[in-house]
Amino acid sequence: MAETRRLRGHKAAATCCIASRSRPGLIATAAEDGNVCWFDMRCKDAVFTMDVANHNPISSICFKPGNEDIIYASSGNEVKCFEVNMGNSSKQLESYNYNKDEINQIACTVNSSFLAAADDSGDVKIVDIRQQCLYKTLRAGHTSICSSVQFVPWKPWQVVTGGLDSKLVVWDYSKGRPQKIVDFGMPDARNEEKTGQCLNPAFVHALALPEVDMVDKVGKICVAAKGDGVVDILNIDSDLNSSSKSKRSSNKPKDPSQGQNWRLDHTLGRHTAAVSCVAFSVFGGEKGKFIISGGNDKQVRVWDWTKLVINDGTNTSSNDLLNLQLNLSRKVNWLCTAPTDSDNLVVCDTSKVVKVYTIA
Repeated sequence: MAETRRLRGHKAAATCCIASRSRPGLIATAAEDGNVCWFDMRCKDAVFTMDVANHNPISSICFKPGNEDIIYASSGNEVKCFEVNMGNSSKQLESYNYNKDEINQIACTVNSSFLAAADDSGDVKIVDIRQQCLYKTLRAGHTSICSSVQFVPWKPWQVVTGGLDSKLVVWDYSKGRPQKIVDFGMPDARNEEKTGQCLNPAFVHALALPEVDMVDKVGKICVAAKGDGVVDILNIDSDLNSSSKSKRSSNKPKDPSQGQNWRLDHTLGRHTAAVSCVAFSVFGGEKGKFIISGGNDKQVRVWDWTKLVINDGTNTSSNDLLNLQLNLSRKVNWLCTAPTDSDNLVVCDTSKVVKVYTIA
């Protein structure tokens, strides 16, 4: 599939992107040039550009749930909050400097009460947005860089983190301690041979959780994009350390909330290099039907992962699951999906031009 358009506005490599849910077709992208560019898919060029980080790279951006006129952006060890007037202006509301090291990702709770910032030290700072103060520091869960963080939409005090120590940690952030840990670096957790894997550690580069309106259909799962080229689908309300191999059973469709874990690995045509990003589809009649992953192999893969659930993983091949494969010319930094019938996949690669594709 050819790209449908190119979004131009950045002067350096685009690092991340987000798509509006309340205003379909509105996209925000951030880059190493320190700018956030806003695009309306009905227009050709950027409709508005914000100088957020004074030419320093922006690592992550997110909307404030329930009010997408508010956006958060992280650069270095700082998180800034802006109120955006899409006409021609933006106003900085506040900033948070609680992280001691460079921030890799930020995320907000569904009710906009808390913000999480994961950094290179392995710490995660939980900020009370309403009180504008540090609420908790999550420490000792990771022994290396904490690369990703996502709140659990169906559990008010849970947050999930992933790191370059190959660990995924589920935290109770009200108490500041881990509840569950899975170590993908352990042979039993990865369920793979060790041969050659020292060159491709199972670092957790990105996480995706279904939004609230998807949970009833897709289950209470977490998707992890990993350095060994595997995309893991984990039921985080079950024992994360249980085997992710499927067991043969009846043809009755399985409920993914009932404790089953899955993996898109070498048997199903996994990425040939580290998976850098992952997202659920929010377009079409079945939100969450597709898991979309991008990697350092310069590929974007669109997985119809629901066929794993229907078949219980039995006799399922890459031809069954891989709905679409996009071969790009550069490594993928980030991607997101938009709730529109066309122009619904946005990809940031290592160039300054953001690419848009139609998947639905």
